[in-house]
Amino acid sequence: MTTSAAPSSTGSPPDRRRLLTPAFVGLAVADLAYFTAVGVSVLALPLYVTGPVGAGTAGAGLAFGAFAITALILRPAAGRLADTVGRRPLLLCGALLCAVGMVATAHVESLALVVAIRLLAGVGEAAFFVAGFAALVDIAPPTRLGEALSYNSLGLYLGITGGPLLGGLLIAVGGFTGAWYGAAVLALVAAAVVLTIGETRDPAAADAEPSPLIHRGAVAPTLGLLASIIAMGGFLAFAALHAADLRMVATGVPLATYGAVVVVCRIAFARVPDRFPPLALGTAALCLIAAGLVVMAATPTTAGLILGAVVLALGITFSTPAFFAAVFATAAPSERGAASATASIALDLGLGGGPIVLGLVAGAAGIPGAFVVAAAVALVGAGWTAILHRRAGLAGLRADQYGSTS
Repeated sequence: MTTSAAPSSTGSPPDRRRLLTPAFVGLAVADLAYFTAVGVSVLALPLYVTGPVGAGTAGAGLAFGAFAITALILRPAAGRLADTVGRRPLLLCGALLCAVGMVATAHVESLALVVAIRLLAGVGEAAFFVAGFAALVDIAPPTRLGEALSYNSLGLYLGITGGPLLGGLLIAVGGFTGAWYGAAVLALVAAAVVLTIGETRDPAAADAEPSPLIHRGAVAPTLGLLASIIAMGGFLAFAALHAADLRMVATGVPLATYGAVVVVCRIAFARVPDRFPPLALGTAALCLIAAGLVVMAATPTTAGLILGAVVLALGITFSTPAFFAAVFATAAPSERGAASATASIALDLGLGGGPIVLGLVAGAAGIPGAFVVAAAVALVGAGWTAILHRRAGLAGLRADQYGSTS
């Protein structure tokens, strides 16, 4: 099934409806607060587990990754609930569960309890993330969806990037308790902002049949998204280690460069995703991602690593808006939660499984070898996405139907 909530074709009349409405801005602020809270935990959790909890690095890894288990399992259910119950209840519950988890972590000193809390955090993450994307599509003007996705993603990037910096400051001032309570306050801010947004789901969608747990039409473009996330995950996991091998003094520079380029380009080129068919843009983005990884692998120097990070970041700038636009082009308003859940599964699989597999490659062939394999994954994804784009063109689909395979 298709819907008109997707990018328009090149040459179509511009959509004059406002994008920066109070609801859009409110959702962006809620995302920023929520993901900054998550960013605080990114720094605080491993230090807390290896410090007061008294576990080793293996325990820190277990605690860190535990949330992904429940998040992955529950995303489809969250998608159906977002379509049947509404977006706001899931956004609110997700933010509140995050706050509860942060406060609870401050008062436990057992690895088993920390892991249990992290599993609960995965429930909240599934609810908030899935409902947030569905709400964004509800709010955004149909022909400005790519622009909306570009701007909205800044909350996640800035939160995950700035959260650890804030976490370090909170730990320095108030210890771990201060960090966990500070993160909880941010999550509560997200919940409070959600209350001001209201329900974004189309009232007519409430009478529709329950959406599927896995949205079949979204699967094909999601595979392209998965390829981009696997490739990105390989870079994020091994960039600092590769920088250390190259004897860079500041091993975080490649990651900082990558993040800065994505943020700046998402703002500067926010309207680009709406000017091209999403699957064509997704193909080009995957080619850029592959090119960046090849540059890093083939040029084992500081300059090569930085240049590769910049090229890869340019690809990531356009890949997420393009693929999510293609995914949502397959979904009616009553199916946006299911489509969001299906697409976001790629994030768990790509960021979780990708570094594991590429880590085995790095152990056998070195980090440059892992970058080459990641580039190959991106190129396979580009080929698959190009086939989808060509198939859609041969079928005579309009731009608002790109990504549809049903």
